[in-house]
Amino acid sequence: MDAPRTYRALDPAKVIQTVEMLHRRISERFPGAGLASVCAELLVIARENSARAERIAGRNLPLRLVIMLLLAAGTAALVWIARQIDFSRTSADSVFSVLQGLEAAANLVVLLGAALFFLVTIEERLKRRRALAALNELRSIIHVIDMHQLTKDPSAEVSVAGKTPSSPARTLTRFELTRYLDYCSEMLSLASKVAVLFAQGFPDTDVTEAVSDIERIAAGLSQKIWQKIMILEALGPEAAAPPGRA
Repeated sequence: MDAPRTYRALDPAKVIQTVEMLHRRISERFPGAGLASVCAELLVIARENSARAERIAGRNLPLRLVIMLLLAAGTAALVWIARQIDFSRTSADSVFSVLQGLEAAANLVVLLGAALFFLVTIEERLKRRRALAALNELRSIIHVIDMHQLTKDPSAEVSVAGKTPSSPARTLTRFELTRYLDYCSEMLSLASKVAVLFAQGFPDTDVTEAVSDIERIAAGLSQKIWQKIMILEALGPEAAAPPGRA
């Protein structure tokens, strides 16, 4: 009997598959449109970041081996230093000598602690740097998506008065404009889902905060898009889909 499927985590393959389907839908609806090219770039980013997230979530065994060797070498050096000290010749009546030795020992402990912390956390810091670089790329494409819907003004469907020579061309029907905006909203949502893949496999505080920031940006932009869609739907039945097109 097959094990039950779990829905407690995003499946990177399903996310990529959904972006692929969206790209086909946009290309079929608006062949040659810039939005299709943006979605194609989002698909590339989704594939790349899925592999990145998997690598970041995994263990860096070569790096861990090097760290263990360094720790072992450091421990051996400390043992060697300790064995060179002749404790039998320590002058118990020399308070100054004792205090000097304690100060040197305290400094050594602090330095060793800092070195140990650096070595133990180096893998985590490298993962964090890679994840944040990829998330910054996703944040950028979210703003690119927003630029494509920025000039799609539903008020132009009501009146053409007040247009200037620099006004953007209105080539989409009301239904096509609704679908265009809906595709933008879906792309924003999928971009945030790609971001979640990093926090899902590497729940670092900085990475999780960066993912949450991307989700907030995407949600805010999507809300503005849906306000435009609601205005178009309120205009009447002309926004209904033609037969045979989804």
